[in-house]
Formats: sequence, structure tokens, C-alpha cells
Amino acid sequence: MSAKSSDATVSAPHPRETMALFGHHDAEQALLSAYRGGRIAHAWLMSGAQGIGKATLAYRMARFVLAHPDPLSGPVQAAATLGIDPSHPVARQVASGAHGGLLTLERTVNEKGVMPTFIAVGEVRKTVPFFGSTAAVDGWRVCIVDTVDEMNANSANALLKVLEEPPQRSLFLLVTHAPARLLPTIQSRCRKLTLRPLAIDDVVHATAQAAEIDADDPLLEQAAQAAEGSVSRALNLLGGGALKLHQRTAALLDTLPHVDPRELHALGDALGGSDRAVLNAFVDSVDRWIGEKMRADDANANANLPRLARLAEVWEKINRAARETESYNLERKPLVFSVFGLLAEATR
Repeated sequence: MSAKSSDATVSAPHPRETMALFGHHDAEQALLSAYRGGRIAHAWLMSGAQGIGKATLAYRMARFVLAHPDPLSGPVQAAATLGIDPSHPVARQVASGAHGGLLTLERTVNEKGVMPTFIAVGEVRKTVPFFGSTAAVDGWRVCIVDTVDEMNANSANALLKVLEEPPQRSLFLLVTHAPARLLPTIQSRCRKLTLRPLAIDDVVHATAQAAEIDADDPLLEQAAQAAEGSVSRALNLLGGGALKLHQRTAALLDTLPHVDPRELHALGDALGGSDRAVLNAFVDSVDRWIGEKMRADDANANANLPRLARLAEVWEKINRAARETESYNLERKPLVFSVFGLLAEATR
């Protein structure tokens, strides 16, 4: 690697700072066409696999609308994409989180230095003064929720109240990895926009730009091949021993429901420490394995409904345990044994 060591955790810039969009031409054109027509839906549900660029597209749309508040203006009608000049004041304000017309709802580290497991209802209630204000910024007000999956029942219901009575010139961009798990009432109030996993070439170039490495780096190609269209997965796999840990986890998952305890101990030891990349690689490998099993069972849903239900329940438990392990910096070996114990029981 040219700019960053492969032994270090590789992180991407926040989507609010990311100006380039790789792939997703059709989704971008759908947003641009809707806005250009002057009757854009007030809420969009942007769904797809994690790390493929949904939030990047949401911020790209927000910048465009805030920079061009009149959809019938010449610049909007002539635009070929949602991109704006990085030197534009709106681009700088959005990147710094200082634009008065943009509200982002997301999990953030609290005053105790802990990352909460969900977006609290108090955060969602910020939409009331935000959309009610007329002094901050003329024109549109845009709210990005990244992700709506991370809301509990109270925060989801608080969001629903705002969606039911949308203010004038308001735009909601809701990012979701699992739209089927959202409240049907939220889904029904949004126009749906599904993003597909990126092509490997797009993953390579997007990851190279985010990580500031050469696009022809051999490790990058391996990570992109294993990432299944997700830039965040590729970035996670570039960090430290994350790619090897992913491969090791995948090999153990393929032995279920029978797993060698010695291998589990070795995997738990490899997962130890504080490197977030290896924890992400482990959780992501498990998520993908469960997703593949559920899709396979879904093809014959009538015969596999009990197993589908078990896997869905296990999926929720595993992700909750993983979030708590990360948020509270818990020991990771117990997580490994818990995950494989749950999966062994669900797949017998």
C-alpha cells in the first residue's frame, strides 16, 4: 500500500465529507428527475446492503437541494448529476456539520464516551424545532436518518409523527439496511429507492480513494472480492488482520452445526484486543452467512418457516450482542462462543 500501512485500521471519511459517488447511476437519476420535476416526494427510503453508498447518496442529494433550492432553476434543469463543486459554501458547511438546513439523526458517542445501541427518541424530537424554524435557513430543510434501523419503538413512532404531517419544503432521506423490519406505516409514507451492491471495479476504486491507497494493490483486490459490493466491508477487511479473520470465520461457519471448540478458542483469541476492524470483520462475516442461509430458505419458505424464524431471531440477538460488545468494550471471546452456540442451535 502506498499511503497507509496494511497493519493499521483503515477508516473511511464520513459520508457528509464524501463528494464522489461510485455506481448507483440509476438511483441518482431517479432523485434528480424527481426533484427537477418540482413535485418530489417528501420522504425517501433508501435501502440496500450495508456500506454500498446509501448515506453517501443521501448527503449528495442534500447538498444538491440546499445548493439549488429552486427545482425549476436553470442549474437544476441542466444538471447531469447531483454533484456540486466541493468549494461551494454548501459543500463546506455540510462537511463540517454546520449547515442550518440539514439535520442528521444518527448514533453518536455520548458524554460518557459510550456509543448507544439506538437513536434515542430525544434525538428524533429535534425535528420539531428544526422544521418549525424559519430563521436559520431560507428554502429547504433536509433530514437524513442514518440509519432508521437503529431506532427503537419510541424513536420510530416519533419519526412517524413528523412523516405523517410533513412541513412545506421538507425532505427526509431515510437510510436502511433492512427495510422489511421497519414499521409498515413508515414504509408507506416513503418513496422507496433500492440500491444494489457495487460492481467489484467500483468497490476497488471507491475503497482506494477512501483509504488513500493504490487501486492496483493486491490486498485491495482480495478485499474487494470478499466484500460483496460493499465499500465499508472492503475497508474493514483492509484493517490489520481483518481479511484473515474474515476467512477464518467463514471457514468455521461452514462447519456448522458442528464446530471444533479448539478452533473457537483460537478465533476468540484472534478477535481479542481493541481493533475495531477485526470485530467488524467477524460480525460482518456472521451477518452475511445468516443472510445467505435465510435467502436460501426463503426460496422454499413454506417448508422452512420454522428455520427462517429461528435464524431471524438469532440474527437480532447476535447484532444486539455485537453492538453491546463494541459500545461497552466487553471481552470478545464470550461473543464468539455465544454466536456459534446460537447458530449451532438454530441450524440443527
